[in-house]
Amino acid sequence: MYKYALKRVLIAIPTLVAISVVIFAILALAPGDPLGEFATNGALTAEIRAQIRASLGLDQPIHIRYFKWAIAFLRGDMGYSFTSRSPVVNLILQRLPTTLWIVGSAYILSVFIALPLGIISALKRRTIVDRTATAIALMGISLPPFFTGILFILIFSVNLRWFPFIYDSTLVVNDWGSFVAQLRQSTLPVLVLAAFQATALMRFTRAAVLEQLNQNYVRTAHAKGLKPWLVVNRHILRNALIPVVTLVALDIPAVFTGALVTEQVFRVPGIGSLLIDAIQRSDTPVVMAIAFIYAILIVLFNLIADLLYGILDPRVQYE
Repeated sequence: MYKYALKRVLIAIPTLVAISVVIFAILALAPGDPLGEFATNGALTAEIRAQIRASLGLDQPIHIRYFKWAIAFLRGDMGYSFTSRSPVVNLILQRLPTTLWIVGSAYILSVFIALPLGIISALKRRTIVDRTATAIALMGISLPPFFTGILFILIFSVNLRWFPFIYDSTLVVNDWGSFVAQLRQSTLPVLVLAAFQATALMRFTRAAVLEQLNQNYVRTAHAKGLKPWLVVNRHILRNALIPVVTLVALDIPAVFTGALVTEQVFRVPGIGSLLIDAIQRSDTPVVMAIAFIYAILIVLFNLIADLLYGILDPRVQYE
């Protein structure tokens, strides 16, 4: 397993280099000027704008800028924001706790909901339980998060007044009352994200379990007189969860990079909203850092999923 993991890491390195080159080239060639907000400022002369451009390194060739960025990134320096002139690392770290709290809670909730419902729906196929779960899942997949978010705001915030619809980023949790306030303002975005993620994961889990139910080894286990719950736990789930692990692992990077639409709907100051603001302002260092971190996380969790295959299914060999 160690040799296999090392081999995958060696493959991942040139993959990440290629991804970084593509992302950097796209952002460098994309329309938009990070100094566009200075264009309407009559107090800035052309010479001053040129000096600002030179201080940001925008006057250098694209390959020189890329190598400087890559070397700095390896040292842990992601550069400075063009708009705020703050270190990109600090901007990301400021938004990361909020993103982990909202998106992480939603993802954990969706997994705890989707896996049991998917398994039960498959085992009780063609029953009222299966049909109800399938109808709810199809409804959840069909409704985009921005529509569900607005619907929840109209029902639970405007009409019932149960929860606030704007996330208060200035709230400091230091007592029980502030903790309850934090839970109340987090409820709607967490539910919207959990509903959308759980429905897709539930349908995937159901399909994976159904695929295993008619296999010969399941019939053999039943013929030996094993109890149904033992057949499910020891045989069906270990094989059915292999593709589910891949889906779960590849979705985890989104926990760190935020939910773009939901954070915009509820004004959650997470990394997703930071990315949207950076794109609108052509703040290339921020966009580049977040996009490349997302690529690193996808490659990393893909490797973790591959290694988990050997734990879930002993038939998987790494030689």
